[in-house]
Amino acid sequence: MNCMMRVIKAFLPAVIVAYLLASILFTQTILATVQSFGLEVSFAQRLGATWHDILGMASSYLLLLLVAFVIALPVAAGLTRILPSRRALLFTLAGFLAVVALHVIMKAVLGISGIAATRTLAGLIGQGLAGALGGYVYHRLSRTAVSEPLRAAGMT
Repeated sequence: MNCMMRVIKAFLPAVIVAYLLASILFTQTILATVQSFGLEVSFAQRLGATWHDILGMASSYLLLLLVAFVIALPVAAGLTRILPSRRALLFTLAGFLAVVALHVIMKAVLGISGIAATRTLAGLIGQGLAGALGGYVYHRLSRTAVSEPLRAAGMT
């Protein structure tokens, strides 16, 4: 039971961090496009739009990220049994790949980019980096006391 609680306590913050960063990057990418048309975007408008998107996309994008992490993080956990010294890298990479795969699969299956920012490689990588941060947060929050000796020996 203790292990399950540790996983949940690490999983939810990881998904939320990934979602918040992904939402902020999405909003700011769109606003940068608006500015490229010569329109002014104030700081207050940036904050308002960011908050609006964080709230507005929670019922869809947050849930999609949650599903992507439900698939990717257990795979990373399995790989850490083989490569325990690469734990941080594996969870970070899992987060990155989970988000990138989510967008690539949506584009392939639905024929649309669910998040406009992912229409460019830079936007897709930005979303992936949000996932990477979420994966890293999971790594940091889910470490156990059992892994302390490994960390002390520089193996994690």
